[in-house]
Amino acid sequence: QVQLVESGGCLVQPGGSLRLSCAASGIFFSTYHGGWYRQALGKHRELVATITHCGNTAYADSVKGRFTISRDNAKRTVSLQMNSLKPEDKAVYYCKIWNSQGYWGQGTQVTVSS
Repeated sequence: QVQLVESGGCLVQPGGSLRLSCAASGIFFSTYHGGWYRQALGKHRELVATITHCGNTAYADSVKGRFTISRDNAKRTVSLQMNSLKPEDKAVYYCKIWNSQGYWGQGTQVTVSS
């Protein structure tokens, strides 16, 4: 059974940093692509960043230069380092992994507020 467990969501002040992690189990992790999505209240879920199974990354324009996605195949984790956080980054952040089939985590809340 595939499981994704996210952690790291928190309340942080504008300009602060957070690191989200997504731990996977039940899959051959190194063959899967990974990504982070977010959904703000009343809005559609949107792509934040992706990383392919071989480490190529892509970012939404709104987070380029501030967020960094990474993976550790030995630990079976996908992480999102978020710097210079803004109030508009407030959302529930979801981890997704996929190849021929996709799996979602349960989400972790990020709140950016003074």
